[in-house]
Amino acid sequence: MAESAIPQSQSQPPHVLIVGAGVAGLLHAIMLKRANISFEIFERAQTVKPLGAIMSLNVNILPVFEQLGLYDDLMKVSYTSPGMSVYDEGLKLIAFRGNEGIKELVGYDYIVFSRPELYDLLLSQIDPDKIHFGKKLVSIENLASGGVKIHCADSSSYTGDILVGADGAHSAVRQCLYKDMEEKGILPTSDSQAMTMGYINMVGTTDALDQETYADLKDKFTHFKFIIGNGKPYTWSTFTVPGNRICWGVQIQLEATTVEDRASKNTGWGPEGNEAMIKEVYDFPTTYGPLGKFIDATPRERISKVFLEEKMFETWYHGRVVLIGDAAHKMLPSAGQGAVNAMQDSVILANCIYDIALNPTSENITSAFKDFKEQRFPHVKFQFDSSKLMAKVIFGQDTIKSGSYRPQCTYLPLVPNHGTHPPLPQKPSKRYETEQARDNTNTIKAV
Repeated sequence: MAESAIPQSQSQPPHVLIVGAGVAGLLHAIMLKRANISFEIFERAQTVKPLGAIMSLNVNILPVFEQLGLYDDLMKVSYTSPGMSVYDEGLKLIAFRGNEGIKELVGYDYIVFSRPELYDLLLSQIDPDKIHFGKKLVSIENLASGGVKIHCADSSSYTGDILVGADGAHSAVRQCLYKDMEEKGILPTSDSQAMTMGYINMVGTTDALDQETYADLKDKFTHFKFIIGNGKPYTWSTFTVPGNRICWGVQIQLEATTVEDRASKNTGWGPEGNEAMIKEVYDFPTTYGPLGKFIDATPRERISKVFLEEKMFETWYHGRVVLIGDAAHKMLPSAGQGAVNAMQDSVILANCIYDIALNPTSENITSAFKDFKEQRFPHVKFQFDSSKLMAKVIFGQDTIKSGSYRPQCTYLPLVPNHGTHPPLPQKPSKRYETEQARDNTNTIKAV
């Protein structure tokens, strides 16, 4: 689909500050760009270093990529997924969940790809001068003029009309916002409580491997294999992806007594402190041989270990500040919906900002944030509850229910339903409908 853009308005739209150059922040910026809404992105890291391994997307977000003209590029680095094979540690097949008929129902296959390649695709859509690296947020200032200012550790500061916290589970934006609200006595008690922790995940993506050694690499679809440890709190998985590579991951469920100690050593997505866990899992069996073969084929700087946490925060916005993605709702990865929900947040928030962009008063901005949370919260809650059931594979009507929610940009031409199962209705953009009606009237008058 060709890219679409919104005609420039004579009114002054808001200037949006986005903290966090992850998938959610970048996608949100792309959609603001299509709406002719100015933005800047601030990332605490000094350079772009996308980590992580496999990602899977489906109808929940793929229509947006089609709207933005990015779908074909994403498919070039993706494989479709016919299903998931589940094995015990002895490599006996104990279950298979197939995806037959999904495309006929919802119009899209499940696709999988290496997470860094999605990141690179999104980053390529952003003008380099719109992203500021090495910007660690230290405080937020609400301006008497009605705007918002962020202060960074390097003594720089930036002013805007809206601040979007897309900076992950340990969001600096959320911490600053909640500190201010707590001092005012308006922060809900639940939001001051720590996230629930208890899992560690290590992931990586190999360099190119030999097809003759790993015959599954010859297929143009992914082989997804999930292995459950016998008598140990580990599960591990492998996925084949384009480029003759294999993405792999290991997850450990911690005993309650070890959570606090491990949490204090959590370093986030990064290579620090990996060697001890690598030694633990090196000989774990896969259908291709020991997991260590893939660990050795993965550059150490591309192996990431992170604590898996979960929490649904009650406060998503206050004043000129709004949170999206993991900053607002951190999910366990078992349902595969964490990144998808972060991107869906980006879509709905962009729609809501677009609708008030011609008159971005404090009152209208608050109304937009309220609308954003009302549209998103029920769907996020459903996926959050699903992600908590770590051992459950979602079948049947749950899969269909999840696939029915397909938010799109309401200010771009909508992608039609490609399947037999209809999507849930979406709140339309009053501004877009008004502008379209006016354009149609002008066209008729011209004729």
